Amino acid sequence: MKAIAQSRYGEPQDVLDLRDVDRPEPGDHEVLVRVHASSVNPADRFELLGLPYVLRLAFGLTRPKAPIRGKDVAGTVEAVGARVTRWQRGTQVFGELSAGAYAEFVVAGEDELAPAPTGVGPAEAASVPVAGVAALQGLRDAGGVRSGHRVLVNGASGGVGTFAVQIAKALGAHVTGVCSGANLELVTSIGADEVVDYTRHDFTRSGERYDVVFDLVGSHAPTAYRRALRRDGVYVSASGMPGGALLGPLPYLLRVALTSLRGGPRMKPFAAKRSPDDLAVLAGMIESGQVRPVIDRTYALTETATALARQGKGHARGKTVVTVADTEPPTGS
Repeated sequence: MKAIAQSRYGEPQDVLDLRDVDRPEPGDHEVLVRVHASSVNPADRFELLGLPYVLRLAFGLTRPKAPIRGKDVAGTVEAVGARVTRWQRGTQVFGELSAGAYAEFVVAGEDELAPAPTGVGPAEAASVPVAGVAALQGLRDAGGVRSGHRVLVNGASGGVGTFAVQIAKALGAHVTGVCSGANLELVTSIGADEVVDYTRHDFTRSGERYDVVFDLVGSHAPTAYRRALRRDGVYVSASGMPGGALLGPLPYLLRVALTSLRGGPRMKPFAAKRSPDDLAVLAGMIESGQVRPVIDRTYALTETATALARQGKGHARGKTVVTVADTEPPTGS
């Protein structure tokens, strides 16, 4: 099969190439998925660069142990392991994997997948798992968002942000989206009640107070975010900001935790967990029209390095998707 493989750590154009590799075989509790699309996430780029350096203790000191990147997957079940009962060949699925989706086929645990949402194509489905689950868990679980809450999403036009605006609205919140002036129209179009152009206004000094600030950027000090919160409010830090080559976001997240010790608004570092159950929730939101994936650009598998380089420049509108195969496999495949 064809796959985009990583030879060493570095910039995507320098370390990625298209290779012919052996097609993986599913174990007893695994399924083989014919990949139709994947998408690009910040974690893919950090792993590509081997940053922060402490991650290399797990991923490989001088080169990655698993050379094929790609966490999001949408595709068709091609084959199932001997003990798999949940899936059958031909089922449309999507999910978040540890790696391997920038390829024509990938093996996934049977519990890592969920039925793909109906009414959208594989590109839209592939944009959902990492970003959509982060938005859902960050707002619903970490933030405790409920009807009537005032929620601010900092980074509202990005991959997680576009999902967060829509999910907060679906939960009944009044939503303020923070983005650049070029993206105000986009963020309004997906349901934000108010928008703030961060190049012109500092929301932490506006005098407005929110029940939940969902931060995807890390553009202010934790003490500044406190100014934007009601006394019983919650700040959820999900920026994924690298922070530094050695320790990554850990110093910033430690500052968030220490700031919370002062009392008043709660300050929560947050990291999403893979959850097929939450993928099913998101599929329901998509099928009901409450959420629609926002795709910035779509690239072919051969253009994966370009897609990852674009991710590194920031300021994407929604998700960047890598298409791998047609939705219908060729006859005789």
